[in-house]
Amino acid sequence: MTDNQDTRSLTTLVSDLAQQVTTLLQTESRLLRAEMSEKVSKAGAGAVEVMGGAICLLAALMVLLQALVIALASAGLGAGWSSLLVGVVVAVLGVILLRSGKASMAPSELTPDRTQDQLKRDARVIKEQIR
Repeated sequence: MTDNQDTRSLTTLVSDLAQQVTTLLQTESRLLRAEMSEKVSKAGAGAVEVMGGAICLLAALMVLLQALVIALASAGLGAGWSSLLVGVVVAVLGVILLRSGKASMAPSELTPDRTQDQLKRDARVIKEQIR
């Protein structure tokens, strides 16, 4: 046995390992909770965008219908085309908001990626330490 070798007993080493694994699991648990909170918040923001997009599309539908009525009623089409232009712009905005919100709520966006990666790294380190 050389001077550099650890002279701790097997019981002490197992006890230290158990304590370190417990601490690691607690830390990983806190990381998981923080990441899930972040993901849920992001999904909530996506839901707000979807709601905003739906409201914009409803408003666009009303404006477009109003534009059609005005355009057909006054064959001159001056005021109607203005309403039609506004309706198209609001509809485009609604589609953009719906797509953005839908992307934020995708299941892949709710996966705790960082925690999974960290747990894989921790498992590798523990396996290496056991050898």
